[in-house]
Amino acid sequence: MSDPLKHECGIALIRLLKPLEYYKEKYGTAFYGINKMYLMMEKQHNRGQDGAGFASIKLDVKPGQRYISRVRSNEAQPIQDIFAQINERINSELEENPEIKDDVAAQKAQIPYIGELMMGHVRYGTFGKNSIESVHPFLRQNNWMHRNLIMAGNFNMTNVFELFDKLVELGQHPKDMADTVTVMEKVGHFQDREVSKLYKKFKAEGLSKMESSPKIAEQLNVAKVLKKSAKDWDGGYAMGGLMGHGDAFLLRDPSGIRPAYYYQDDEVVVVASERPVIQTAFNAPFEEVKELDPGKAIIIKKNGKVSIEQILKPLERKACSFERIYFSRGSDAEIYQERKKLGHLLFPKIMEFIDHDIDNTVFSYIPNTAETSFYGMVEAAHAVLNEQKRDAIIAGEGKLTAQQVEDTLSRKLRTEKIAIKDAKLRTFITEDSSRDDLVAHVYDVTYGVVKENDNLVIIDDSIVRGTTLKKSILKMMDRLKPKKIVVVSSAPQIRYPDCYGIDMARLEGLVAFRAALALHEDRGTYDTVEDIYKKCKSQINFKDKDVVNYVKELYAPFTDQEVSDKIGELLSDDDLNAEVKIVYQTVDNLHKACPKNLGDWYFTGDYPTNGGNRVVNRAYINFFEKNDERAY
Repeated sequence: MSDPLKHECGIALIRLLKPLEYYKEKYGTAFYGINKMYLMMEKQHNRGQDGAGFASIKLDVKPGQRYISRVRSNEAQPIQDIFAQINERINSELEENPEIKDDVAAQKAQIPYIGELMMGHVRYGTFGKNSIESVHPFLRQNNWMHRNLIMAGNFNMTNVFELFDKLVELGQHPKDMADTVTVMEKVGHFQDREVSKLYKKFKAEGLSKMESSPKIAEQLNVAKVLKKSAKDWDGGYAMGGLMGHGDAFLLRDPSGIRPAYYYQDDEVVVVASERPVIQTAFNAPFEEVKELDPGKAIIIKKNGKVSIEQILKPLERKACSFERIYFSRGSDAEIYQERKKLGHLLFPKIMEFIDHDIDNTVFSYIPNTAETSFYGMVEAAHAVLNEQKRDAIIAGEGKLTAQQVEDTLSRKLRTEKIAIKDAKLRTFITEDSSRDDLVAHVYDVTYGVVKENDNLVIIDDSIVRGTTLKKSILKMMDRLKPKKIVVVSSAPQIRYPDCYGIDMARLEGLVAFRAALALHEDRGTYDTVEDIYKKCKSQINFKDKDVVNYVKELYAPFTDQEVSDKIGELLSDDDLNAEVKIVYQTVDNLHKACPKNLGDWYFTGDYPTNGGNRVVNRAYINFFEKNDERAY
């Protein structure tokens, strides 16, 4: 993908269902869970490289023994850093106490991080926050085991200010406005209330505090806590939590915006943001890794009982289509086919732009994630080429010479690796003019395979801001002297901000938005820009459910192709010799390719939650008023 697009986050949760001795005997180590967590986090590093965290809980420990361990890092290689710390601590304990090498009970008692319940998290630091305090998991501590709460999630709330105010109304003093802290305090509040109720109940039955403790663990209603906590949440989330006594949960938002998958056998229960992560780490068959349905939570009680509970009434399913286009690993069986289909469906439009001239066209892709849609595009091209060969032979009515048949059959599709990303190249020079020259060289090209009169078709996952295309890729492609460069986006035009965790919150950063502004300027209809601002401003105090997305009116007068053509102009510098054309996926074809992930708000402006319209409203006001603030 040419535009670096950040996104929050990846989550992994493991509950070992057998005693630690079982894993020592079967797999040769009591650190089985830690090893699997390392694997799951590494397999999700595509979901976040700015920070990583790990937390574990030991079950049934004696009073006075630590039972919660947590480690977080925002170093350059955060996953390696936290597991280096964990391994160093384990190894030093084993060196100091060699007698516990094969004594699992002693290892559990003395060595941190070994436990039956663990959660890992990888994150991207969107919106500029990447202090160690921003790294998950978060911990809400208490001397009462049942009141401890560890939370981590892949989420973004659109109504964090409202949630914060509700906590203040409850008499709390949250230490941060961040949605993670706000959400954790909300869950923690209802967890505390549930524990208090149970304690009063057992006290009335004549039980002491010590006698009440195991009964509270047994009867604590996690689903009830989540129902009360989540009823006001507006956003996309896969929210994981561990309670100090050993209960665990992961809750998915009612629109299914953010992904979550789970797997259970007689040894483990596992939850993760992506299916192939679980398949690879546990060698689990595709059909046994289940998707967690929207609005449901997987709840794992301390006693190992697992249940799937409906916490929130499901809304219309709007799972994020960007997960399929770009974020999730392409090794998932469904996602691989969907990405190929995205490329396949674009080919008829590509044929129009190359005047159906396959022989004089080179097909390529922008590394690395667009490679799969490239394969789909190539399959479609092969099918068309085969039709052309067949038609030519049939048209010959049996009168073609052997050489003519040979010439027809020898026509081949020209696919080449044109763009090469120099990952190590960094822009150290701060002076703008020099920096632009360096940015231009972040991508290199393969010389000698494009002829001067060729078309060059190059496919990318999506075009968000267009900066890298303009400053680097198109300049380098133009050096190959093609007559036309056709840039193909496997995603539709990104016209609206995201508010559920993808780092594209500002309208003016989106090249499609800038193209619409330019078209209004060209046509003398720029007054529309201010009219929309006034409409947005008039809604500023409306309830979320009453806000209308008037930003749609900015695009309404133009066809998709008019916007695409203008984007092509905006991305073409005067010094380019080749004609540049941009081909975008249609929203209809996106839905055909990815039928389970119909969340398309960044393309259509149809937000799945009420908070979305407020966010796009605020983003437009910020754009018009030249305000750099985040819209939510």
